[in-house]
Amino acid sequence: MSAGRFQVRKAGADDFEARDRFVLAHGEGTVFHRPHWGRAVALQFGHPQEDLLAFDGDQLVGLLPLSLCRGLGGGRALISVPYGVYGGGLEIQAGAVAALQCAALEEAQGRGLARLELRNRETLSDPDVPQEGYAVSPLTSELYCGFRHELPATADQVLNTIPKKARADVRRARNKLGLVLDEGPWYLPDLVTLFQANKQALGSPALPLSWFERLLDGLQPGVKIHVVRQGSQILSAVMSFIYRDELHAYYSGTLPGADREFKASSFMYCALQEWAIERGIKVFDFGRSRRGSGAADFKRRQGFEARDLPYAYFLVKDKGLPSMNPSNPKTAPLRKLWTQLPAGVAVRMGGLASRFLP
Repeated sequence: MSAGRFQVRKAGADDFEARDRFVLAHGEGTVFHRPHWGRAVALQFGHPQEDLLAFDGDQLVGLLPLSLCRGLGGGRALISVPYGVYGGGLEIQAGAVAALQCAALEEAQGRGLARLELRNRETLSDPDVPQEGYAVSPLTSELYCGFRHELPATADQVLNTIPKKARADVRRARNKLGLVLDEGPWYLPDLVTLFQANKQALGSPALPLSWFERLLDGLQPGVKIHVVRQGSQILSAVMSFIYRDELHAYYSGTLPGADREFKASSFMYCALQEWAIERGIKVFDFGRSRRGSGAADFKRRQGFEARDLPYAYFLVKDKGLPSMNPSNPKTAPLRKLWTQLPAGVAVRMGGLASRFLP
């Protein structure tokens, strides 16, 4: 495919290392842009990896990670990046991302797909994608907001970045209740058990253990599992990704009642920030949450400010934005039913359903 001075083509297996080097060298790259993430998605959920590359002569100047995903309604969409918070294109020459977006939209239209979805961390510099002589403008969604901030210089300064009430909770958890933070890959089953139970309590399908195992295997040594313990009892757990000088606290779970009785999550995220600083990490990324949700409120109470996530949706066959989420009142009966399933059934069904909820 030719787009102005750029040549755009699909990535092949032989491009894997070149793509990874490009992401790692790019200032806006994230762990989700790495080809390891798309490969894990393909192996786990069967969504083919269809990354696009832009070249200026022989030089790789742009990358758009993509996966071809099937939704619950049977429609297919190109998503950058499924199961990830961030995606979208990267470029080292101006115009390469626009060329990649144009090529991706042409692909979506030519194959009769539902949409092209770009989970951009930053607003598109040129949101209009030229297509057959006219511009197709994306829709945007205000469903999600992101949370991230720069860490203080020293670990003992973290408490001062936390609002007063949460700060008191952390001190009590640490000094009076004896909570400690521990780390090790052997805690993965504990994390997944807590994560799956929390998701069911919220009425949502949970990702299967095998997905977490693929991430742990494919992204080592940049994957860390932490737990909060009181003695031998595990109260809370989190899987984080280390990418350059950033730590992404991504998947988590907490024992029922542990936040009310022990403030386990408040302690965990404070201690995790301290742990990160001690290892030279500069930025703590708290992922995304739905606006107005309990998770978003919790993150604000920990001293994080919400920021817009300018996801872009180029609709092809779809008539509107994706709506299969807990904010949609129409999903309430299904969510209620999900909470009432036996735990083992919910885990098995969640593993199947999660394939269609990228």
